[in-house]
Amino acid sequence: MNRAAISLSTGLEDPEKVTVAFLFAVAAAESGRPTKIFLAKEASRLAVDGVATAVACDGCPPLADLVARYAAAGGTYLVCPICVNAKNLDPDTFIEGATPGGTVPFWEWIDDGATTFSF
Repeated sequence: MNRAAISLSTGLEDPEKVTVAFLFAVAAAESGRPTKIFLAKEASRLAVDGVATAVACDGCPPLADLVARYAAAGGTYLVCPICVNAKNLDPDTFIEGATPGGTVPFWEWIDDGATTFSF
């Protein structure tokens, strides 16, 4: 099955956009697609345990629930290492499946083909 690659550069300053990105990621991962989210800019903070807890709107699923579903479905993350350093993030505090990794490993991961989304 084709891989899903999602690039997210928005963090909790726009929780609706983050929620939509995670809805796409969860749908892909739960359907059995190998799925990876690249977190950059403010989105890199979402890799820190306990940060992704917003509820974007009435009727929107809690972000923490989407993160848990994504992990349970085997979804993983690459977190921009430049952003990790610039924001003084500690990779030891990252959520399950999140590791620092830049554009080269992301390209290597999608090299055999992937459906891509960017938020």
